Amino acid sequence: TQANVYFRDDTIAAPATPGGRGAIAVIRLSGPDTFPVCQRVFRPRSGKSRTPPRQMIYGTFLDPQTGETVDDVLCVLFPAPRSYTGEDVAEFHCHGSEAVLRKAMEILYRSGARPAEPGEFTFRAVRNGKMDLPQAEAVASLIDSRSQMARALSLRMLEGAFSRDLADVKEELISVLVEVETQLRSEEHTSE
Repeated sequence: TQANVYFRDDTIAAPATPGGRGAIAVIRLSGPDTFPVCQRVFRPRSGKSRTPPRQMIYGTFLDPQTGETVDDVLCVLFPAPRSYTGEDVAEFHCHGSEAVLRKAMEILYRSGARPAEPGEFTFRAVRNGKMDLPQAEAVASLIDSRSQMARALSLRMLEGAFSRDLADVKEELISVLVEVETQLRSEEHTSE
């Protein structure tokens, strides 16, 4: 079924920016083969074979089958578990041309990644304990926010404020339940 695709432990790729024409497009990959896929399609201009984590490296995105250059890009690697999804993640920052994006995605899919389903990066973040469900909902809310108040509330939820508030309420409820149970037991013993 379609839902089962979310539970695979494979490598996914998708644009992280909206489609259409723009100056920059960001492509994200996540999963166990992220770094091998990157090595197949990315050549740092420095000539170094190793790309340091969490640093944007300038280089060339190319088609490994033909050697054709697709675009000059910036690449950044985020090794697990310190990434958005908790898995190995990479991002390519390329020109926002529809042709560049289409060709890059085609090459990534050919090179070992599959198309990510809608929300799958965030699903993996929840599955891997990087965020909880209210925070995942806050991601969508923040993306859709149109006012400063909506933005601020979404960001507060994303930072975990709602989850902390729920945890506080849960603790208070447990305290009340313990007190009620203690009272009930006490009354049982006195009535005997």
